[in-house]
Amino acid sequence: MKHSAVLYWLIGIAIGAVAIGASFYFDEVVWNFIRQHQNRGLYNFMRNVSRFGDWWPHAFVGLILLAIAWIRGSRKWSRVFFAMLIALALAGVAGTVVKRVVPRPRPSVHTEIRWGGPRFSTKYHSFPSGHVGASTAFFGVLFIARRRVGLACFAIPMLIGFSRMYIGAHYLSDVVCAAVLGIVCALLVTRFFLRQIDN
Repeated sequence: MKHSAVLYWLIGIAIGAVAIGASFYFDEVVWNFIRQHQNRGLYNFMRNVSRFGDWWPHAFVGLILLAIAWIRGSRKWSRVFFAMLIALALAGVAGTVVKRVVPRPRPSVHTEIRWGGPRFSTKYHSFPSGHVGASTAFFGVLFIARRRVGLACFAIPMLIGFSRMYIGAHYLSDVVCAAVLGIVCALLVTRFFLRQIDN
């Protein structure tokens, strides 16, 4: 591995660690601010964003794009869309495992418990955000493959993340950790599936 690549990895790890640490520190501050400034109209909008930000709309779009690329005979884009679906699935599985192993009550749940609780109750599946992890992994692959298109699409997981916090489904740290998880999944998938994309 080249020295520049090692440097980039170290910088990325440092940025991720700082972001995660800061997100845990500001969890309660952000949640209290959101709770004090909620209104019904925006809440309903964010609830719909959250609903369509789940894994299955991403999978549906990915499958349609994959089918179009395959019909048009584009091997390059077929591999990109297939890799996006693989990253989506990988992030979903990884996030589900973490939710079961490290249960955390959602902000909207009234309890004194901060960590722990019933492992199979969705009310205690706050950490990490499955929506954000899947969406970040999905569009992360697109960003790595085609940066301009992927960068524009990153507004989607960002909006999804905010919607999940706004409706009380997740803390800031749940969203940030999920985004980091999604990025890792995207990097792993592109490492093995898109190494020869430009060939």
